[in-house]
Amino acid sequence: MNKSRGRPRGNPDTKARIAEVAYDLFLEHGYRGTTVRRVAAAAEVDSALISYHFGSKQGLFGEAMQFRCGQSPAMALALQGDQAGFADRLLDAVLQMWADTEPLAELTRMAPQDVDVLQVLQEFLEREILGRIAEFLRGPDATERATAAVAVIGGVVFTRYLSPLRPVAALSDADVRRILTPALRAALTPVRTRRPISA
Repeated sequence: MNKSRGRPRGNPDTKARIAEVAYDLFLEHGYRGTTVRRVAAAAEVDSALISYHFGSKQGLFGEAMQFRCGQSPAMALALQGDQAGFADRLLDAVLQMWADTEPLAELTRMAPQDVDVLQVLQEFLEREILGRIAEFLRGPDATERATAAVAVIGGVVFTRYLSPLRPVAALSDADVRRILTPALRAALTPVRTRRPISA
């Protein structure tokens, strides 16, 4: 086995290859059962190169999962089109991503067992979901609106996938859309146009 020796090289292709190899190993052995040394051996690189690119095992796990999640077209499609229909597209994307995207299914399966995995899931929601929503919305209150939207989405993720509540988990996708789309639309409404809640 020929491993890279000496000073680590910051080749983005190598980084992507390590992330792909790591993803397969995390999928097969779980978070705790996958070591940096095992990933290095499978990727035929030195462990120092993994530290150079990812910093830690947690960083490697996060990159491996988000690398695969980023290949899903669901979120990209939600961010196309006008803002009027964004809530509907966004909720559709969340349902599709958790149903069809293997990395998110694995994050959901492993998160209750390991705090590091749970943190990766939180970072995914903050970086991949909240950040991209705020960028799409634009304007002075974009981050606030994106935060409100992710609070709704996070509720769906937690009660339907991560720690299922039976009444929520039993809902069909159509029922989730019917019940939660109005709340998501309200969360995405510009702050200055929201109506105060009557006492």
